[in-house]
Amino acid sequence: MADITPTELLQRQQAGETPTIIDVRETWEHEEGRIPGAHNIPLNSLPDKLDDLDEWKNQEVIVHCKSGGRSASAKAYLTQQGFTNVRNLVGGFQSYQQG
Repeated sequence: MADITPTELLQRQQAGETPTIIDVRETWEHEEGRIPGAHNIPLNSLPDKLDDLDEWKNQEVIVHCKSGGRSASAKAYLTQQGFTNVRNLVGGFQSYQQG
């Protein structure tokens, strides 16, 4: 699945959509600033949380980190685990904040 731009995500949120968003940054990073509605699951915790995420396997899931590197790894991992529609937020939280 193609990645998603911050502009596209913002437009969808402003239209009232509530996509499933996973913030793979560390908890302290998430606490400093977050995308509304994002679930914080640090990258190194993803394997332990897979069972909790099972309901999202066939839904769109947007992953993000600070700039896009960790979330690219998360996208690859989730796709390998059978998730069918994982999208990485291009430029990460930094780009989202800039709107």
